[in-house]
Amino acid sequence: MRNRIEKFGLIGIGLIAGVALSLHFSASAEKDANQPLPIEEMRAFADVFGKIKSDYVEPVSDKKLMTEAINGMLNGLDPHSAYLEGDAFKELQISTQGEFGGLGIEVGMEDGLVKVISPIEDTPAYHAGIKSGDLILKLDDTLVKGLTLNDAVKKMRGKPGSKITLTVLRKSEPKPLTIVITRAVIKTQSVKSKLIEPGYGFVRVTQFQEHTGENLAKAIEALYKQSNGEMHGLVLDLRNDPGGLLNGAVGVAAAFLPKDTLVVYTEGRTEDAKMNLTTAPENYLRGDKDDYLKNLPASVKSVPMVVLVNGGSASASEIVAGALQDHKRALIMGTQTFGKGSVQTILPLSNNSAIKLTTARYYTPNGRSIQAKGIVPDIISEDPATAAQDNAFRLREADLSHHLSNDKQTEDQPETKPATSAKDAPKPKEGNAAKPEIVEFGAKNDFQLNQAMNLLKGMHILQGKKP
Repeated sequence: MRNRIEKFGLIGIGLIAGVALSLHFSASAEKDANQPLPIEEMRAFADVFGKIKSDYVEPVSDKKLMTEAINGMLNGLDPHSAYLEGDAFKELQISTQGEFGGLGIEVGMEDGLVKVISPIEDTPAYHAGIKSGDLILKLDDTLVKGLTLNDAVKKMRGKPGSKITLTVLRKSEPKPLTIVITRAVIKTQSVKSKLIEPGYGFVRVTQFQEHTGENLAKAIEALYKQSNGEMHGLVLDLRNDPGGLLNGAVGVAAAFLPKDTLVVYTEGRTEDAKMNLTTAPENYLRGDKDDYLKNLPASVKSVPMVVLVNGGSASASEIVAGALQDHKRALIMGTQTFGKGSVQTILPLSNNSAIKLTTARYYTPNGRSIQAKGIVPDIISEDPATAAQDNAFRLREADLSHHLSNDKQTEDQPETKPATSAKDAPKPKEGNAAKPEIVEFGAKNDFQLNQAMNLLKGMHILQGKKP
């Protein structure tokens, strides 16, 4: 099982320019080599290859043509499958450790342009005002059109302290924005916590990395200590968390669920793609590590909980929210999540390259597919000051070209649409292309957090009145 969890530690939503790609690495699964090649299609491919070699206006190397053909095969499948050459392995490995250079944005490809999935909290891109849904037109003087996603990410990375100018298209702006960002070494702190007031704790997971489960356990223990061992309520904040390692998601869910409780299961075409992952330690620990959850207070399994989510909550975040919702362990509050419910596996090739291939869909314990739908909160809560703008510009999986369909979608389960459309968004003032207001999650003026606290306090009062 441990080898299989390592294979499917790949559940992120795209390449990240300077922030953790939500992937881990795996050995290549054995493939059925007995499938016959499609002769007619291969002949057409060879004909096109030959015509380009003989008639194209400039000479083109065989390597370039084959690389572009492979890119085309994978890019045409879904937004998350990709071809990885050379140094991509090293970059991916660095990204899961939580410290590396870059801008701090998670990106995908849309109509030949780089599309921002989400800026990562406390990074240069976040502070510069990059927004979810922004389309990056130029990187310095280089047009993005024609670049692969890997090439674009490489250009966004660079020496810490160096600057890069992004030309950005944004729906609310009549003209492209020019945003200068200073690259930095990104040190992502995946778990943040604080005691809001006696008996009420706040834990924020910004993304799921190698040590997220351990850091969560330490945060919970610290909160209990600060509250003299008694907690009345806990808020788990997964807003704008783009996902990460699968074992991290299982570990976070396991902190709040009973032992051997199903967290997520996956379905694919191969046997290795079919897994049932429970809260058993072997499903979230790597190697011979001690179980970091074994010393948690027993009441953490039953303390009233609210989980905050929004359209930037994706992949691993949706696994955790879906598991806690299905088992009625917590109330989910906020807005509909991103809807990234597929699993990517890194499959090494013989030429020192690899493919990142979508190999499975994942499902919540009750059999719900999150793909292109997301998690619908038990309680819809939007900040009135930013709701219109957030709904207008929020990017979701269903907005991506070639996105994988939801195989569980039925007519009586229509996809939830945003309550507000782009035409309802506030119009910018003339000549104002300033960066948007940045909302600090966990601050005193955090509207959704205050709503969650009100709910927890009400639940505590009601519990006290029970005979």
